[in-house]
Amino acid sequence: MARTYPHSSLAASATTPEPATLRPPSEISAQKEVSPQRQVRFGTWWDQFTVRLIFSIACIATGYHFHPFGLTSRAAGVVGLLFSIAVFLFEMRLQRASLRRLIGAAVGSILGILGAYLMGLVLARTSIPEGSRSFLGVSLLLVMTYIGLVIGANKGDMLNLQALGGLFGSEQSGRRQPKIFDTSVIIDGRVADVCEAHFLDGLLVIPQFVLRELQLVADSADSLKRQRGRRGLEVLQRIQKMAHLEVEFTEEDFPQIPEVDLKLIELAKRYDAKIVTNDYNLNKVATLQGIDVLNVNQLANALKPVVLPGEAMRVFILREGKEYNQGVAYLDDGTMVVVDGGRRAINKTVDIAVTSVHQTTAGKMIFGRYDERGDLSRHTASHGSESAARVPGATNGIGGGDTQSVENLPRSIMPDPTHT
Repeated sequence: MARTYPHSSLAASATTPEPATLRPPSEISAQKEVSPQRQVRFGTWWDQFTVRLIFSIACIATGYHFHPFGLTSRAAGVVGLLFSIAVFLFEMRLQRASLRRLIGAAVGSILGILGAYLMGLVLARTSIPEGSRSFLGVSLLLVMTYIGLVIGANKGDMLNLQALGGLFGSEQSGRRQPKIFDTSVIIDGRVADVCEAHFLDGLLVIPQFVLRELQLVADSADSLKRQRGRRGLEVLQRIQKMAHLEVEFTEEDFPQIPEVDLKLIELAKRYDAKIVTNDYNLNKVATLQGIDVLNVNQLANALKPVVLPGEAMRVFILREGKEYNQGVAYLDDGTMVVVDGGRRAINKTVDIAVTSVHQTTAGKMIFGRYDERGDLSRHTASHGSESAARVPGATNGIGGGDTQSVENLPRSIMPDPTHT
């Protein structure tokens, strides 16, 4: 697959002390350690170049030897070279198509050729002159084949390959689906930590229209938006440096579609890829169209600690709640905790008892109760034990107490009558 990379002006637009530049993977791979146990397989750049070179030489030699259509040997060799280049371009385009589209195009082409053959049999029984009948036959063959190819490829997404059982099971299990990044998930930044933890691997696709939107955010007049755009560029640079990932920038665009979310959905259909996002609306629309979505917010909610009613937990009451005598606290992962009776403990760290847990579309909410009397009793008990430890003879007796402890007793404030 031909790969393209963003220009240096993209990173230069983010004016930082050290601008984040997105480098091609070829430059980054030179700095990565290559595992000695990595298997060498067919499909490298040199393998493809060798095969294409041999095919080009074969096409040139065939044209030069047979010189078809009455061409000279040299002109026929040039025609053979142009034919090989056209085959290479067609092959690159086919590599981007999904398996369902390829099957749909093949079936459509076969049906088109069959229809042209039947119509040619009908034309053979007519009184049309031979030259005109041959022209009509070739024209019908080309038209029917083209229509079958295009319509079959467009309708190929409707095929259900799972109905064929395990026929394509080995190919599906051995192939990793590409992941397409949305602008929101790049700006969010948590996806870099997910990638670093090896929860995402394989091929990551960054469309150019997403980079353009990210550049507009980085060049915004609003300082907050500009900071978020620059952070997105730094996140992409960080992901590029990860050894287990392959980042690819694609130039494919859909000018007839103005919305970026719909462009991502069409690109995911073409690549048979998954969309990585934290946009709730994009998640719903893509799911309705049968596209797999990896939502970072859903992953974060799934990784939150499980809290059961009746458990005790320690929280910091940050502010008062909406209801009477309520306090609000937050866990480290952002989960909101509503504490009944916590209004008097604002700006304090207290122990609460969990009463209920509610799961909403925005996340998880925990409700708890703060018992000030229980907290005071625990505080009094701990304070009493500390005082007993400081009083001499509390454990060893007065007579057998420590000499140093006796010497540290406070002196009486009454005067000694024997003192002269």
